[in-house]
Amino acid sequence: MRDYASGRKCGQTSRLFADDERPQHGAAGLVDWRLAGTVSRLIGEHFVTGRLGEVVMLPLRPKLPFDKALLFGLGNRDAFSDSAFREITSHMLKVMAGLCARTAVVELPGRHRSAIDAERATDILLELAGGRPEHDIWTLIEPTHDQKLITARMSEQRRRDRLVVLGS
Repeated sequence: MRDYASGRKCGQTSRLFADDERPQHGAAGLVDWRLAGTVSRLIGEHFVTGRLGEVVMLPLRPKLPFDKALLFGLGNRDAFSDSAFREITSHMLKVMAGLCARTAVVELPGRHRSAIDAERATDILLELAGGRPEHDIWTLIEPTHDQKLITARMSEQRRRDRLVVLGS
């Protein structure tokens, strides 16, 4: 599959779900809908729980243009914080690197319900993944307004990085 934003080939998509959110919302809810309730069925059978640290891989073809979806558990929505975002995002990066997934379409933890500010999420993501070649391209699922904020934040970070290199 091609990621329409970058034109690069993309075989996986990452979705997040909480252990206390039924039905699923955000991108996980859309995947569930396109798979005719497969995610809901797996939750009903207690195969998928949404607990913190859980990862489930689902085949998506031929229903969706991605090869697979990775469902990452968020834990309880009330316990979500900056540190939970950091922990989940770090786990996502490790899993994606382990799968040699250099490109992906990703919904960042807590962003579908604005549990973490777009700029704060970007700062943490850049801190965890910035400059590491195993994390080539992630296309983030974000509303248009937040896409602009994230792009501005990333551009600002690149300028700071160049200043540090030039100033050394």
